[in-house]
Amino acid sequence: MTASDSFTKLKEQVEKAERRVNEAGSQDKAELQAKVDEARKNADDLAAELHAKTRQASDQAEGHWQEVRSDWDQHIKRIRERIDAKKAAHDSDVAERDAEWAEADALDAIDFASSAVEEAEYAVLDAMLARKDAEVLAASS
Repeated sequence: MTASDSFTKLKEQVEKAERRVNEAGSQDKAELQAKVDEARKNADDLAAELHAKTRQASDQAEGHWQEVRSDWDQHIKRIRERIDAKKAAHDSDVAERDAEWAEADALDAIDFASSAVEEAEYAVLDAMLARKDAEVLAASS
């Protein structure tokens, strides 16, 4: 799969997530909980795949990306620890605070994803340019 194909796949993934988020607004709590559980499983599966790829490419990986990945893993770990530890809150103030935290976490994840998309676009375009340069050099040799 080319970098351009992967970028297209990323766009499709974002569009699918957007549809699911929009649909979730009209679902009852049980349906929404099922969506949350499914999204978490999908995120866990993707994280496992990414970790496997990272291990395979660890010799080639740059230290910066390892640091970003580690920071992101720590962020996810903190979010999930808080979510898992959360008790059923009947107090409206506690529920409001939990909702605000969850929304803030979601916005942080969106900001991270947005940055990742920008970096992915840059990397894809740079890879395409490098390929063109290689083709030009190969043709002139």
